[in-house]
Amino acid sequence: MQATQRPAEASLSAHETVYRSLRARIMHGAMPPGAALTLRGIGREFDVSMTPAREAVRRLAAEGALTLSASGRVSTPALSPERIEELAALRALLEPELASRALPRAHMALIERLQTINTAVAENVAKKDAIGYIRTNLEFHRTLYLRAQAPAMLAMLETVWLQLGPTMRSLYGRLRRTEPPPHHRLIIAALKAGDEPGLRLAVRTDVTQGLRLLVA
Repeated sequence: MQATQRPAEASLSAHETVYRSLRARIMHGAMPPGAALTLRGIGREFDVSMTPAREAVRRLAAEGALTLSASGRVSTPALSPERIEELAALRALLEPELASRALPRAHMALIERLQTINTAVAENVAKKDAIGYIRTNLEFHRTLYLRAQAPAMLAMLETVWLQLGPTMRSLYGRLRRTEPPPHHRLIIAALKAGDEPGLRLAVRTDVTQGLRLLVA
C-alpha cells in the first residue's frame, strides 16, 4: 500500500511543479518582458496554496528569471541594453567552449539528432510559432552541449538562457524570420568535419548575432 503523502512533501511537490512550469514558460519566451504575475494568480492557475507559489517565485527571482520590486510586484525582467550585452557576452564565452568540449563525442547519432531538431526549428519558423522556435532552438544547443559532460557550465548557461527568455521573444518579432538560423547548418558541418575553430566561430556567431540588434 502506498504511503500517504505528508503535507511537507505535498507542498514541495507543488512548489516544484509550479517552478518547473513557470521556468519553462519564461525560458521559451511565453511571457514578454515586464509581464506582471501575482501569487494569487499563480495559485489559481496551478491550484496550489500561496506557499508553493511564493517559493517558486523566490527561486525564479534568485535565478534572475523574475524581478521582485520593493512593493512586492513580480514581473519578468525588462533588460537594459547593457544587461543584454552582458548576457550575450556570457553566451559567447560559454557556448563555444561547451561545443568544443562536445566535439570529441559528436558521433553520427548526435549529428543526426541535431539535424532532426533543426527540421523542427524550420517548421516552427514556417508556422511563425515564436515560442516553439525558441524552445526547439534551445533544444538544438542543449542537445549538443550535453555531450560536453560539463554540468556546472551548462547549468550556468541555462541561467543565462532563463534571464534572456522574454527578451528572445521580443527579438524573434524584430527578426521576422522566414528560415531557420543559417549558422545551425554551419555548426552541423563543423561537427561532421571535426573542425573545432569552425565550430567555435559558428556557435559564437549564432548566439550573438541576433542579440546585437537589441543593443544597437
